[in-house]
Amino acid sequence: MKFLDLAKVIIRSGSGGGGAVSFRREKHIEFGGPDGGNGGRGGDVIIEAVQGLNTLIDFRYQQHFFAKNGQHGMGKQRTGKDGDDITLKVPVGTQIMDEDGVTVLAKGGNGGFGNLYFKSSTNQAPRRANSGLLGVERTLWLNLKLIAEVGLVGLPNAGKSTFLGETTNAKPKIADYAFTTLYPSLGVAQIDDDQFVIADIPGLIEGAHEGRGIGDRFLGHIERCSVLLHIVDGTSESIGQDYNTIINEIDAYGSGLIDKPRITVLNKIDELDEDDMDFALSALRGASGGSPVLAMSGGTGEGTAEVLRKLVSQIQIVRSGEPEERSWQP
Repeated sequence: MKFLDLAKVIIRSGSGGGGAVSFRREKHIEFGGPDGGNGGRGGDVIIEAVQGLNTLIDFRYQQHFFAKNGQHGMGKQRTGKDGDDITLKVPVGTQIMDEDGVTVLAKGGNGGFGNLYFKSSTNQAPRRANSGLLGVERTLWLNLKLIAEVGLVGLPNAGKSTFLGETTNAKPKIADYAFTTLYPSLGVAQIDDDQFVIADIPGLIEGAHEGRGIGDRFLGHIERCSVLLHIVDGTSESIGQDYNTIINEIDAYGSGLIDKPRITVLNKIDELDEDDMDFALSALRGASGGSPVLAMSGGTGEGTAEVLRKLVSQIQIVRSGEPEERSWQP
C-alpha cells in the first residue's frame, strides 16, 4: 500500500431541519392550538484518531465528507430526526488544518423551532417557525507526521532505503541515482527479542528547512521519532560537508530536532578498502566533533546488527525517561 502523508478533504456538517407550523385539528376539540414540532439537528463531522493506521491513503479516493441534514419538524409535536454524524478516521499524529492553519471541527446546524415553541399567553396561535441553521462547509488539510521510533536522515543516495530494505520487512524502491525515494516508507526491524519501527525519510538537501525539495514536509515526519539514524555515504568525496549539510538543516528546522538522540553511521564500507575506510571514518569523526561513529554496509548487511542494537539501547533510554547518552551526539 502506498504511503500518503498529506490529503485535502472537503467536509460539510448537516443543516438543521426547519420547524413546523401546525395546529391541532381533532374532532370535538376546538381551538386545539399550535402543535408544530422542532426540526432535527444536523449531523456533525467528527475527526477520530485511530491506533493501527499509518497512512492517509483512504483520503486519496474520497475527498468529500458530508454529514446528514436534520429532518423537518412535523405536526402533533413531533420533532424531526437528527442527522447522522460522519466520522473521519485518521492515524494518530495527524494534524488537522483549514486553509488558514486553524484546527477545526464542523458542527451541525441546530434545528428550527416549530410554532409550538412560540406559544405564549399573549400569542395563543403563532403562525411562525424557524428554519434550521445551515451546516458548515470547510476545506481541510490532513497532514500526517509519522509514528516511528527511528527516523533515517541523510543526503540523497546515502543508502537509507537499502538499509531499510535490508533490516526490515519494507520493500522501498532502490536504485543507483538520487531521489529514488519520493515518499516516506515504514518498516519493522527486529534484532534479538526487540522490535521497533523505522521511517525512511526521503533524501534531504541544502535548504530543506525552507521547503526546497519539499524537505520541510519530510523534516516534519521526524518530529515524533525517538532516535535519528544519520547515514553518511562512505564513498563521497566530501564526507564532512555531507554530514554538516544534514545537521544544519535539522538545526534550522527547529522543533527540537537537533536535541534528539542521534546515531551517526558510515555506510557503503563494502566499496572501500582499508585505507579509504580509515580516512572516511576519520573525516566523519572530525565533522561530528569526535563523537563515536559506526560503520556498516546496507547492501551486504555487514555491521547492520551492531547499528540495530545501538538503536535499541537508545530507544530503551527514551522509553524509560532516563537522560540521553549525549556522547552519541555532537
